[in-house]
Amino acid sequence: MALRAAKWYKLPISLTELCIDTTLRCGQSFRWRKSDDDVWSCAMHGRILSLRQDADALHYRAIFPSKPALPTLPASITPSIAADDDDTLAFIYHYFNLTSNLGQLYEQWAASDANFKRRAPKFTGIRILRQDAWEALIGFICSSNNNISRISGMVHNLCLHYGPLIGRIDHVPYHDFPTPQALCKPEVEEHLRKLGFGYRAKYIAKTARIVAEGKGGLAWLEALSNPEYPQFGVEPKPAGELLEGGREGYRKAHEELLVLQGVGPKVADCVCLFGLGWLESVPVDTHVWQIAQRDYKFGKGKHSSLTAATYVAIGNLFRKLWGKEAGWAHSVLFTADLKAFSERTVAKTEVKEEEVTIKIEGNDVVAEAVVKQETVKRKRIKKEPDENEHQVLEVKEEVTRRSKRQRA
Repeated sequence: MALRAAKWYKLPISLTELCIDTTLRCGQSFRWRKSDDDVWSCAMHGRILSLRQDADALHYRAIFPSKPALPTLPASITPSIAADDDDTLAFIYHYFNLTSNLGQLYEQWAASDANFKRRAPKFTGIRILRQDAWEALIGFICSSNNNISRISGMVHNLCLHYGPLIGRIDHVPYHDFPTPQALCKPEVEEHLRKLGFGYRAKYIAKTARIVAEGKGGLAWLEALSNPEYPQFGVEPKPAGELLEGGREGYRKAHEELLVLQGVGPKVADCVCLFGLGWLESVPVDTHVWQIAQRDYKFGKGKHSSLTAATYVAIGNLFRKLWGKEAGWAHSVLFTADLKAFSERTVAKTEVKEEEVTIKIEGNDVVAEAVVKQETVKRKRIKKEPDENEHQVLEVKEEVTRRSKRQRA
């Protein structure tokens, strides 16, 4: 498919307000691909969006096909792709939730929680993505008993086999996310099993059928969105005051999602947080359960195991601590607990040793001190190292002579 040429644009923003190398790797979205020259790319909303970042700005480029691809959204809110009507900047603001002042939010969360205050400074710039609700739903159905790398592979296969082709960059095809109609056909379940989806194949096919046929399409799913953070192209409205268990709209969305195949409480909360804009939603998985035990004294008495009651209690605690953006603050701590970012949690260390050697030089006794200094240096910039990049260990020796001469 032919692509229209595109140039790069610049959006000034600091790494403390947005760090794409953290935000796009922390288990929110599973379709972004990073090239060897540190460019992130993904096909969405009828374009290939490419991003790169330096200390001062986010650089972006949108590549549109010469002929429009089939839309993945209802026609009423599918963005125009006319060359003189490029809404990419508006979409970036929406997708990365850039209307909120992240520095102020971090200060607010740190003021109410000493653990957040201690851990968050190494994990600044994490934004909650405002993804398409349907993509978030299917992506997190794939997340059941899975890891980020394997989830990404599954979602890539879904797009490759069932999503509309937007175009190619360096001969690499980029497909938008498939519609419910594309995934509810009779042969889909068996094909997904052959692609390695296992039991999730049935969940995806049945959920697609429920949404496309039983619920009347994506309008039902998108109507569950937080009015304050609606789907792209919809005007925001107030959503009410926060209650202990979350606002009424959040609780309704969570309950309705549970009727879908492959959706339990954690997946429902992921969809609410990352796809429906309910920022008070707190998904609790093994990572978060470990955080609750280690840092917030869960794990004793009636909360000695991760029961349904404990799941709710953890969410309520975090909502009490952090307010209506509790899911956002929780995601910072979740990221800090991921193995992929473990190098940030170890402080720079220096070890010094001094060895004293006694030597005889003629009639003098000479004490020679050899100072060995071992330094572990770790990069503190926001550009993430590759998974196979190792820390740099430098051993330096400085030899000094301190002589004390005595007659033998």
